Amino acid sequence: MSSDIDISRSVRPRAISEVAAEAGIWPHELEPYGHVKAKVRLDLCRRMADQPDGKYIDVTGLTPTPLGEGKTTTSVGLTQALGALGHRPFLCIRQPSMGPTFGIKGGAAGGGCSQVIPMEEFNLHLTSDIHAVSISNNLLAAAIDARIKHEEHADDERWARTGLDRLDIAPETVTWRRVVDVNDAALRSIETGLSDSWMDGPRRRTGFDIAVASEIMAVLALAWDQRDLRRRLGRIVIGADRRGEPVTAEQIGCAGAMAVLLKDAVKPTLMQTLEGQPAFVHAGPFASIAHGNSSIIADRMALKLADYVVTESGFGSELGMEKFFNIKCRTSGLRPDCVVLVATARAVKVHGGGPKVTPGVTLDEAYTRENLKLVEAGLPNLLRHIEIARAFGVPVVVAINRFETDAASELERIRAAAEAGGAAAAVVCDHYTRGGQGAIDLAEAVVAACDQPSQPRLLYEDDMPVREKIETVAREVYLAAGVDFSQRAQEQIDRYEQAGFGHLPICMAKTHLSLSHDPALTGVPRGFTVPVREVRLSAGAGFLYPLLGRIRTMPGLPSRPAFLGVDVDDDGNIVGMF
Repeated sequence: MSSDIDISRSVRPRAISEVAAEAGIWPHELEPYGHVKAKVRLDLCRRMADQPDGKYIDVTGLTPTPLGEGKTTTSVGLTQALGALGHRPFLCIRQPSMGPTFGIKGGAAGGGCSQVIPMEEFNLHLTSDIHAVSISNNLLAAAIDARIKHEEHADDERWARTGLDRLDIAPETVTWRRVVDVNDAALRSIETGLSDSWMDGPRRRTGFDIAVASEIMAVLALAWDQRDLRRRLGRIVIGADRRGEPVTAEQIGCAGAMAVLLKDAVKPTLMQTLEGQPAFVHAGPFASIAHGNSSIIADRMALKLADYVVTESGFGSELGMEKFFNIKCRTSGLRPDCVVLVATARAVKVHGGGPKVTPGVTLDEAYTRENLKLVEAGLPNLLRHIEIARAFGVPVVVAINRFETDAASELERIRAAAEAGGAAAAVVCDHYTRGGQGAIDLAEAVVAACDQPSQPRLLYEDDMPVREKIETVAREVYLAAGVDFSQRAQEQIDRYEQAGFGHLPICMAKTHLSLSHDPALTGVPRGFTVPVREVRLSAGAGFLYPLLGRIRTMPGLPSRPAFLGVDVDDDGNIVGMF
């Protein structure tokens, strides 16, 4: 089979104005960036406000291997299949990042005969949304350091002439870090202000995160419109003053400028699938410390324009999908009609005790030859993810991605087990090699599932205490026996609740390679205790994010704790980034 890039180049994209017109987007609502992509103005939301919504479908997966199991490819293939059946579908996905996955996924969206095109556009940052997020993030970082520097070197009389209140920021409390859209390990922990001149800024320890981990990216994905974006940017908490009171971006005087830098990024980018269906590619929050879902604005637009809207959550159902419901749907008020759970024989075998899977290393024969024993042993992980999705009150359809080395007997066993385990349907799919035609059965199953009665629900109420929210997710989603809060985490929770942040939802930051906090615990672990070492605040995005797991040391640096932004296993392999 041809490479992804060759397949992308083999198809001549339709003019984006033609895709937009067919989708119901008016010419004055379109801002073309060349012939194959365009921004869509938010005016469309106001024009379509009274239109009924289409059906809403979230694509998630079982606990993946480090190679990924093809959720985006399935999302695209399903969209193409819905189009082939004569429906009006719309795809809504996150923008790929050069951060942790570039070089593995190539920065593309989907693959094979189920991808968003042109593929080269993703490697060029589309319409510079990630750059806009990065520059606005780093503007705030520079403004924080400038404020600290000038307040420290101005006496009261001189400062009074500025007309500004002293913020008296405590430098050691500043949590706002700079970002770059490259996984540049050398920048994760740095010291600034090493010049001999005070004009070059205060000396303090800080670091860089990947751009998609910025709170601004999470804000962009959760904002309702331009005004809401501006309000959320102002609410961002960057640290505390010397009295212990939170300091916000609004107080720094930076929120307005940040909103201006994001004035185009807030508009969804319209592209198309390989078979010509419309696709919004918008926002790209990382699925650990952020919620791992595309934007609310894109979903709202698409639901007014389409019969079926297919969106995708990062990682497995216990991570991106849980946050899709408890954070994104809580914020938007939207509720899905169906969940599509992506599975592969490879991932099932890993959870049955199969050999370790490592990117760039040839797969063990256990994954390329029939091995029903491994499949049988790994099925509980898939069945648990079906249970998690059904617990949110919507029907579940399992999409089994077929690889050319999969045995028919393995796929049939997975299909039968999924349906016996509560899935409304389980379908073997071949959309990677056949495009929409390879997902026709999946599309028909999804259409039927969307017509079933459902009662979508959230896992906890806003007024539930923060500790109980964390314990609820750990117990009901992860099947943990309990939660162990560090002294620091308990103190942080108390401060957040006293400051009025206790009503916020929870965004659990953990490994994606296990249903637990520990990547070594495959299958369906039970009876473990979840350690919460720290709880952090994203006041602008509107959630608290607990950091799960114990601090590990970096290879070769046994006395130095792992920095914020990465989690490594005992062998020194990066297994998660927070």
